[in-house]
Amino acid sequence: MDIIRGAYMAVADSVPGVSGGTIAFLLGFYDKFISSVDDLLTGTMAEKKAAFPFLFKLVIGWAAAFLICAVILANLFDTYVYEISSVFIGLTVCAVPIVVMEEKETLKGHYLHSIFAAIGVAAVPLLMYFNPVTRESSVDLTQFSLELGLFLFIAAVLSISVMVLPGISGSTMLLIMGLYVPLISAVSAVVHLQFQYVPMLIVFGLGMITGLVFIAKLLRHCLKKYRSQTIFLSIGLLIGSLYAIVMGATTLDVPRPAMSLETFSILFFLVGVAILAGLQYMKKRAEKKSA
Repeated sequence: MDIIRGAYMAVADSVPGVSGGTIAFLLGFYDKFISSVDDLLTGTMAEKKAAFPFLFKLVIGWAAAFLICAVILANLFDTYVYEISSVFIGLTVCAVPIVVMEEKETLKGHYLHSIFAAIGVAAVPLLMYFNPVTRESSVDLTQFSLELGLFLFIAAVLSISVMVLPGISGSTMLLIMGLYVPLISAVSAVVHLQFQYVPMLIVFGLGMITGLVFIAKLLRHCLKKYRSQTIFLSIGLLIGSLYAIVMGATTLDVPRPAMSLETFSILFFLVGVAILAGLQYMKKRAEKKSA
């Protein structure tokens, strides 16, 4: 079961929209996930031993599913960017009310904290506007440079930070920074034994590990002491990510126009809604069986 959970998280993390943390949240094991990561990284030996089997199974499912998704998306994203983006929008739009309903007791009576939702909404377009890479034609990950390496490292820290939040996916952050298509293509190329991308992917991996070490403890603390503020921020990031998804086509190697009503696909939007609704149904069914 935990391997399947990890696979679900990877599917979410591989595409702009909701994060693997959101999937963990919707399936009811988010707090256990964050606590286990923190215990494995900074806990006692007994806590590390208790956390390892659960996280190991998640990682196995996550890694396998992510590699499969990377290969598929690298081949399809350029050609079907508007259809795939419509699925992302469906996932995101459906996730917002589900998160609100799941945390309604936490949010109730803390409406002043909705300012954190506004901050989250505003953060996404601001990051896209002030990011110079999104206005360049492409990023070449086969050429190692200190400047690009530092940028990749910072992007990895940020992407893993939002990835474990119940909000936008790390892929959305990469899309905002103009790195989503280059990185997905790089992972796909390595799977096909094109190893010139490996140095930059190693830099990115080190950034993810660094970010995870710091964010797990911070999130555990925030969810314990400032849960309503954290959830409001996550909701805001989810809503703001819709802008990044709509603008996703402009970040391709050969930029295309941002999504419009003409290029938006209601059919693929409904597919995204159905996927998340199905996950929520599975959670409720599992809860009834365990009750």
